[in-house]
Amino acid sequence: MTKLFSIIAVAIIATTVVSCGPSAEEKAKIEEQAKRTADSIQAELTKSLEGISTEATTDSTAAAATTETAAAAPAAEAKH
Repeated sequence: MTKLFSIIAVAIIATTVVSCGPSAEEKAKIEEQAKRTADSIQAELTKSLEGISTEATTDSTAAAATTETAAAAPAAEAKH
């Protein structure tokens, strides 16, 4: 009799473990939330990279203007 109860208990526990878990609706909600999170992260990274790109372009333009000015100054002095 004890063996029978043990087998039944193991069967009930195994069934409980297998039946636990998210339903199809819960899985869909989890996937939707993960997609929204990934899209949000991607949007923030894109904005950040665009900001860096803009700063780099501005810095390189300023550096080019400074280089041209610095190169023109000695040439102007040499003409005098």
